[in-house]
Amino acid sequence: MRVHIATDHAGLELSHYLIESLTAEGYEMIDHGPAEYDPLDDYPSFCINAALGVKRDREA
Repeated sequence: MRVHIATDHAGLELSHYLIESLTAEGYEMIDHGPAEYDPLDDYPSFCINAALGVKRDREA
């Protein structure tokens, strides 16, 4: 199963943990960001990309 994940700076550490844990369980994790800590990042830009990824998967 493919899982799309996105966060902002506040959830970056948790998203890395979830990606690691769920990958180990056999899930295909798609990380939409952020790639690194930025206290000024904006969650909506990342979550929109995750939502679009889910939409593309459902259309395929």
